[in-house]
Amino acid sequence: MNVTELEECINEYGKDIYAFCRQLVYNQQDADELYQDTFLKAMELLGHIESEKNPKSYLLSISIRLWKNRKRKFAWRSRIVQMESLSKDENEVEAKSDWSMEEEILRREQQEEIRKAVGRLAEKYRLPICLYYMEELSVADIAKVLKLPQGTVKSRLYQARKLLKSQLSLEDI
Repeated sequence: MNVTELEECINEYGKDIYAFCRQLVYNQQDADELYQDTFLKAMELLGHIESEKNPKSYLLSISIRLWKNRKRKFAWRSRIVQMESLSKDENEVEAKSDWSMEEEILRREQQEEIRKAVGRLAEKYRLPICLYYMEELSVADIAKVLKLPQGTVKSRLYQARKLLKSQLSLEDI
């Protein structure tokens, strides 16, 4: 892949990668940084990205690796010096719809409950769910991104759905 092909990937997949970064870190500033670092790393690894294969999944795997490294560094540093935990940025911009106010409020509450439930999942379940539903990757692509067998990805998706169903049904009671 060359620089112009990477620019095309940024134009084509940039919004999806950014939305995925937001889902991982919940904070706009950290998501911006992770997004930028993803494409900086992609520039470094330009020779390894094959445009015929799925470059979006490769870019997502870079984001995941960078995020895991940061998480590991944060955990290590917090053992040494207690740091304030990162707070979630609740300022999300949503498009206006033709729905009534009640329907809009209910829809937002439901989305927030789902987002919180997904956020409470263990990392091994949260990542496949986000990649499958947010990024609309196939099980095979998720397996490549996470470097797991396809059967493991299917199992984690099933378990995550089951956990989400129990969390969301318990909250409704």
